Amino acid sequence: MGSRLFFVRHGETIWNKETRLQGWADVSLSEKGIEQAEALSKRLAGQNFAAFFSSSLARARETAAIIARPHNKPVQVVSDLRELNFGHWEGLTIDEIRQKYQQESMAWWSRPVETRVPGGETLGEMTKRCVRAVKNIVEQYPEKHVLVVVHGGVIKSIVATVLGMDLNQYWRLRQDNASLSIIDYYQWDKAILMLYNDCSHLAPGQLPPE
Repeated sequence: MGSRLFFVRHGETIWNKETRLQGWADVSLSEKGIEQAEALSKRLAGQNFAAFFSSSLARARETAAIIARPHNKPVQVVSDLRELNFGHWEGLTIDEIRQKYQQESMAWWSRPVETRVPGGETLGEMTKRCVRAVKNIVEQYPEKHVLVVVHGGVIKSIVATVLGMDLNQYWRLRQDNASLSIIDYYQWDKAILMLYNDCSHLAPGQLPPE
């Protein structure tokens, strides 16, 4: 048995509902996001977690706090687990970005690993810091179950790395709010994706559209 990491995407925010890029913008959970986190907390209440980790952004910290509450354990905050820094694009919708940053957005969707978002970072830079943070967690908690609440882009980049995917294609991986994904790390370079983007704990009204 290796380390089992339970990766959770934070619950919904108003910006998620409005399809606005959040990045490092510190947006809190919406009422629906809190309900989603509560539902996942009930699902995971019987798990024996050795530790809880979260990105430093409010939406992740709030989600982690709700899930950790029944376990009476603190949430350890790791800044390297933040979402990609979308710079000048934060707060804008995809359509607004395409209108205002036509050339830059075309380059980003084609080669996000090496394309820097105006005022932000590349996907390669985000992946490097996130993978480093996850490796530290795996090494710190061998043979343990650990819950990590982060962001859609973070989970997709980690999963793509585990699967050996071309990170430029990471957008092909869907990540819904309050979803659960599980990765078993038998060794750092021998990880297995056990569960991905599972939302079975959410009520019909909370499920993402098909």
